[in-house]
Amino acid sequence: MSSHHDHQKGLLITAIGGLTLTVDIPLIRLADGGAWTIMLLRTGTTFFAAMIIWSIWRALSRNAPQLIPGWAGLVVAICYGLTGITFVTAVYHTSTANLVFILAFNTVFAALLSWIFLGERPRLVTIVAMLIMILGVLVIVGGSVGTGHLFGDFMALCSAFFVAVAITISRASGKDMGFTALVGVLLPLALAAFMVTGEGFHVNAPWWIIFNGAVIMPISFFCLANGPKYISGPEVAMFYLLETVLAPVWVWMIFAETTTRNSLIGGAILIVTLIAHSLWQLHEGRKRRTDLAVHHPV
Repeated sequence: MSSHHDHQKGLLITAIGGLTLTVDIPLIRLADGGAWTIMLLRTGTTFFAAMIIWSIWRALSRNAPQLIPGWAGLVVAICYGLTGITFVTAVYHTSTANLVFILAFNTVFAALLSWIFLGERPRLVTIVAMLIMILGVLVIVGGSVGTGHLFGDFMALCSAFFVAVAITISRASGKDMGFTALVGVLLPLALAAFMVTGEGFHVNAPWWIIFNGAVIMPISFFCLANGPKYISGPEVAMFYLLETVLAPVWVWMIFAETTTRNSLIGGAILIVTLIAHSLWQLHEGRKRRTDLAVHHPV
């Protein structure tokens, strides 16, 4: 009964994290400012909010998680920091649809890294899904040739890669990395502070980005980082897909930004492949649990 309760708890936590994350890009766009100013405000408020939450947690409980658990934690924090830099850069250099569709590619990187470094060889179905997703990304990037979006698409691909590295190291270490992603913002914060001193502070609606950093980032990062404690990786990956599906919808509703035909085709290939593959993995997991219960009755 408790494992069923844990599973429901995990689904709820991860769903909250995934849904919250879908408004990140629209809030960055609504703030209407220079890239470095936006990065400074987004990471500064995220770090400040994380420190307040962690300090209260530590004051009330002895089992507050470590901010950076060892060397693994440090590398994970750096990866999340690099993600922060490449992600905000991508927001300014490609369309929202291209960005979130390419970010969904992190599942391919995660599977490859797990195969190489953790010895977790993917099944044939996973390899086929990865090849189809590579095709989807090529369709999107192919549509960006000559539009000036190629640099932004590359930054989005870097973001997906750094997130995958962070997930792989977190899984290998088995440590609680809930706050590590939030501490990682110190890297983009330092870079943005340095750049803003040179080019000045430019933002028209700072309250949007302050709300994003102080509320949206801590909730989404913390929930998504804690989901794997209760539910499987494929299930967590499905909630990351919420941003891929919903962020372009919010941007279309707020800014009337339409997506290109190539972007829609490539995005559809990515989403359908990911959902089909995730459902297959869940089905396989359920089947294995049933077989275990039959062969090893309690």
